[in-house]
Amino acid sequence: MRLVIARCSVDYAGKLSAHLPSATRLLLVKADGSVSIHADDRAYKPLNWMSPPCTLKVGDDGVWTVVNKAGEQLIITIEEVLHDSSHELGIDPGLIKDGVEAHLQELLADRMEVLGVGWTLIRREYMTAIGPVDILCRDAEGGTVAVELKRRGDIDGVEQLTRYLELLNRDPHLAPVKGVFAAQEIKPQARVLATDRGIGCVVLDYDAMRGIEDDKLRLF
Repeated sequence: MRLVIARCSVDYAGKLSAHLPSATRLLLVKADGSVSIHADDRAYKPLNWMSPPCTLKVGDDGVWTVVNKAGEQLIITIEEVLHDSSHELGIDPGLIKDGVEAHLQELLADRMEVLGVGWTLIRREYMTAIGPVDILCRDAEGGTVAVELKRRGDIDGVEQLTRYLELLNRDPHLAPVKGVFAAQEIKPQARVLATDRGIGCVVLDYDAMRGIEDDKLRLF
């Protein structure tokens, strides 16, 4: 990973246009080719970014031009570099789920019928370039579905599933891929965001899935 702290301005040219005036910002260039621009707020969320696959060209005039396969451009005009370093992070082991999330995944993989009659498992922990999808499966019509599992479903989980869907839908062998956000509890804001993005929401009853109570599942 390359970390650059620089005074810069940023212009995005694509379906829409956007401009960030000159300011000191953190630029991240990751091994997967992605480039993101961060301010000293907003937690993890970048001000602007370009997801892979994309190419970065650094000009002699200090202008970075990032282009994706759709021809969209992120143009970063560097005025002053305050820090520039590269670090080898190695292979990340990924997020280790807590016991309940891991068990939910096992239960759901063994009992796909709780999502719908005729649903079948393709694979648990289906690996993508940005991490594993909890469950990849097919619905009764044979369509591909990516399922993200959480104990408590919030906006971050919806964002994570959105990124997975963006990558999976680039694979012609899988596309079109729909998304299902499944959790024991889904926060209202997460449900609104998921619905807006065409992602289904499923509330799972952990005890019922373990056979402690009658099977119940609410699909919204």
